[in-house]
Amino acid sequence: MIRFSVVTITYNAEKVLQRTLDSVCSQTYEGVEHLIVDGASKDRTLALAEQYKQRSDSSDNKHKVIIRSEPDHGIYDAMNKGLTQASGDYVVFLNAGDFFPNANTLEEIVHQCRLNEYPSDGLPGVLYGNTDIVDGEGRYLHPRRLQPPAQLNWRSFRHGMLVCHQAFYARTDIAKNLQYDLRYRFSADVDWCIRVMRESERMGLPLSNIGMVVANYTEEGATTQNHRASLKERFDVMRRHYGLLTTLVMHAWFVVRK
Repeated sequence: MIRFSVVTITYNAEKVLQRTLDSVCSQTYEGVEHLIVDGASKDRTLALAEQYKQRSDSSDNKHKVIIRSEPDHGIYDAMNKGLTQASGDYVVFLNAGDFFPNANTLEEIVHQCRLNEYPSDGLPGVLYGNTDIVDGEGRYLHPRRLQPPAQLNWRSFRHGMLVCHQAFYARTDIAKNLQYDLRYRFSADVDWCIRVMRESERMGLPLSNIGMVVANYTEEGATTQNHRASLKERFDVMRRHYGLLTTLVMHAWFVVRK
């Protein structure tokens, strides 16, 4: 059976965490490992996580729930801790407030990508799908503006992050060897996704389009300062992977597109 490691990063997330926990717990697919990596929260986040673990342990879903709470050096440091501990075939990050569209999302992913037909060493390097945006209460707003292409490769991100991080399932054996670059505070996920796709191509592994919405992503209210810092980091990520000239040309296109 194909197994999924779902990693949820939390810090003082009691207001939004429950819908994420309920979403994972309700998955009808049995091959689920849920890693909750907490940054030593001071609210009721850990209490909610512990209640969830007890509920999951006593249910029939056969999910495995692991909770780890300690101070970290930011979200990407916490994500690296999740990668280190993940043991499934694929790892996906579903952070506090984000959730699966329905109870059979993971089951449908296995079916849509025909994962059980692959030899274990030939599984796609990445599974990717669509994302819907929800508000702070989890209510649907609209589809994510950037949509994944029919055929994704590592060069695709020259046009922006076409696949939301929460809709990007990386083969765990690849992901463990390509941890998040902690030099980036806001855009290490973009860099990580590109590196995972490049390594998949080097290994001759396909990237498989799931062909459906696989994540509901909570709209964020980032500050202008963080937004600008994120843009600067993304420029540096693109420059490193695609070269300065290509990056300048694409950013000129971004301005025209807006």
